[in-house]
Amino acid sequence: MSTLTVILILVATVAVLLVAGALLRARAGRSGGTRSLERRFGPEYDRTLEGHGGDREAAHRDLSERVERYGGIRPLPLEPPVREHYLARWAVIQERFVDAPRQAVTDADEFLTRIAATRGFPEPERPDEQLAALSVHHPHRVEGLRAVRRAAHSESASTEELREALVHARALFEDLTAVGKGTGTEAARTTRSASGRHRGHLLKPKGSGA
Repeated sequence: MSTLTVILILVATVAVLLVAGALLRARAGRSGGTRSLERRFGPEYDRTLEGHGGDREAAHRDLSERVERYGGIRPLPLEPPVREHYLARWAVIQERFVDAPRQAVTDADEFLTRIAATRGFPEPERPDEQLAALSVHHPHRVEGLRAVRRAAHSESASTEELREALVHARALFEDLTAVGKGTGTEAARTTRSASGRHRGHLLKPKGSGA
């Protein structure tokens, strides 16, 4: 075997190894990115994956674009009087559920979008953008807004479905009124306590027979 042939074989071998290494690094990077997104988005990752028919690359691209576009949002703080007003307003919405479940859910939908805008998320007039931004910062709770929105626009939703939607929405409400500068563990406890005072009413709407 000539020296030239040996050199060509070595060059080809090195080239193959370099390509293989690059492919392995790219695959590892994609896998690491997927795991990172799964950890960050939790249930929102699964929902997005389902929405893309199980196409992981499409779901990965979707979520990455959301992070790039909305990840830089820094939620604005709520002044204590504003937070107290929100807590009182949410208590009224929960009380209203006893006599008017559908109206209470509609009010919750509108109220949550207004609070989100106050915290610095996109305005209610841009509902899809607001949901996308909330999914980046509140991935474990954003489904609450989707739930009340679906229920509020469904003429066939049962009282139980309306109740469940409002319960899901309450979790997002607690996040939005307890997270950010000027809040903390104590504020979070206060929010949960105030918003939960009328929790029993949600379980026993009029006409439920309970």
